[in-house]
Amino acid sequence: MWDVLWTHARLATCAGDAAYGLIDDGAIAFAGERIAWVGPARDLPHGIDARATYDAQGRCITPGLVDSHTHIVYGGNRAGEFERRLAGATYEAIAAAGGGILSTVRATRAAGDAALLGSARARLRRLCAEGVTTVEIKSGYGLDRDTELGMLRVARRLAQLLPVSVRTTYLGAHTIPPEFRGRADAYIDFVCDEVLPAVALEGLADAVDAFCERIAFSPRAVGRVFDAARSLGLAVKLHADQLTDCGGAALAAEHGALSADHLEHTSGAGIAALAASGTVAVLLPGAYYFLRETNAPPVAALRAARVPIAIATDCNPGTSPLTSLLLAANMACTLFGLTPAEALAAITRNGARALGLDDRGTLVAGSRADAVVWNVEHPAELAYAIGANPASVVYHAGRPTNAGTDAPSSQPREAQS
Repeated sequence: MWDVLWTHARLATCAGDAAYGLIDDGAIAFAGERIAWVGPARDLPHGIDARATYDAQGRCITPGLVDSHTHIVYGGNRAGEFERRLAGATYEAIAAAGGGILSTVRATRAAGDAALLGSARARLRRLCAEGVTTVEIKSGYGLDRDTELGMLRVARRLAQLLPVSVRTTYLGAHTIPPEFRGRADAYIDFVCDEVLPAVALEGLADAVDAFCERIAFSPRAVGRVFDAARSLGLAVKLHADQLTDCGGAALAAEHGALSADHLEHTSGAGIAALAASGTVAVLLPGAYYFLRETNAPPVAALRAARVPIAIATDCNPGTSPLTSLLLAANMACTLFGLTPAEALAAITRNGARALGLDDRGTLVAGSRADAVVWNVEHPAELAYAIGANPASVVYHAGRPTNAGTDAPSSQPREAQS
């Protein structure tokens, strides 16, 4: 007995090598938290019933979306810096004047856990409404021990309040806090010797991230953080080559990172290193757009090297206040040259891979029953429309949520017997 069966759907399974992994007139069944069966409707096995059967009437069903890079938990906003950038100030100049990440650090330290939870929950609800069923959330706006631990606890708490799986990442090496100004090595000592062990002891993070850039941390400093993280059994990932080519992609590959993120200035050597290591390239078109960058990530070279590409919102207050993964997919197509099929894979299968998750991101038997029924007939429409939200029913671990436009209490279209 299956719990749910959808028939007459266009399934974008995101599995295999064909674009979208399409199955026309397909059927998909859930049993508990897993996908029990998927394939052409004509091949449905006889003798198996479902507690609820629905007719998709040709609508598209995809895996649940995966937003693999966000900074959703933070205090305040940086609209004033947005105005300054429009007047000509650069990101680096604003950071040098005490703005940028440090302004959010001040606001986050001043906010209580309840305020951080409330604002983050509102942002995450918008992502869930568009079909996001797994999200990564970083710390990095506390930079002291207590605030960093508090941010990670808030991120974990969000998974208990909303129908979404949360992967947490400790980003202590985001920038040097004011109390360590001029003492970068001492701050890295603090991160490695005091905060990281506390994070690991409480089980607050699934991975450790760092910002490798001339305005942030050197490859040597990042290497120390990664070595400490790996010694504690934590995976690593990296903000790499966003503003300059600091060799971040190669550094991430050297340490077996899950992902290298941004990559606007990555060299050919960096791409070759990613290809050899299997590290996922996470592209963040929201930040590229918001900062009005002109040096796009080397998508053609990444594609040629068969480096898996993921797309994420990079939701953060300073460079990408974006809470729409569908819009990020559209931007990746229009700004970076991805195809709509590549964009869908980037926010499902490859997004899951960037988080070290192999149980979601595709519609195949045995995977988690994270799926979205869309009010569209072809998956290309998901990256095509700007500002649209065609999510109809969102399933998280086999359960319909209230994230889509059709509330779970109002049953989707019943199949006719």
